[in-house]
Amino acid sequence: MRHFTFGPPLSMAGRKNKGLRGLAGKPLHPPLTDVPVTAYLFTAVFDVLSLLLYRSHEQLATELYRAGTWVLLGGAAVSVLAALTGAIDWWRSSEPGTQARRTINAHALVMITVTVLVLVDLGWRLTAAAHEESAPVGVTVLSVVAAVLVTIGASLGGSLVYDYGFNVETAGDHPVWHRSEADVYPDGHTAHGAADGRSAESHARS
Repeated sequence: MRHFTFGPPLSMAGRKNKGLRGLAGKPLHPPLTDVPVTAYLFTAVFDVLSLLLYRSHEQLATELYRAGTWVLLGGAAVSVLAALTGAIDWWRSSEPGTQARRTINAHALVMITVTVLVLVDLGWRLTAAAHEESAPVGVTVLSVVAAVLVTIGASLGGSLVYDYGFNVETAGDHPVWHRSEADVYPDGHTAHGAADGRSAESHARS
């Protein structure tokens, strides 16, 4: 019995091109959101540690604050692409009046709020607080609020995928969930086993 499959998940052949939304089974928005979400969480941790450790570890506190600034800047830069692909998903992959669209709207509202907070945070860091030796209290509060809100926004986005199947190409009746030695590729062809392959292709067409 085979235990590993690498080819079909990594294959780009046979996947429908959806433009800025990505390819079928390989949407662009979800992986792009991983960067700002993680960046904002790390920034909050760095700022809190910088604030708490300043009296006992001044140099470490300074480095943590600087690290938080760079991480926040990187997350904000990638968030531009995440917002663009998310807007295209909203436009092309959901219908007004549905619960899915309302959930997308809520997700977008939270993420836009996060972006505004992050821009204010960055502006503060790069101007008034540019020469601070540790994270100022106000900056830290902004970072923590942004981290809390981005967690809520990510949870809303997760529900779109895991509760509603948003942009998910397969369901439980797809041949990848059936016992078989044959791997099914995105274009419908199979590998490893002619008999299993014909069976899998028939399931894929149904």
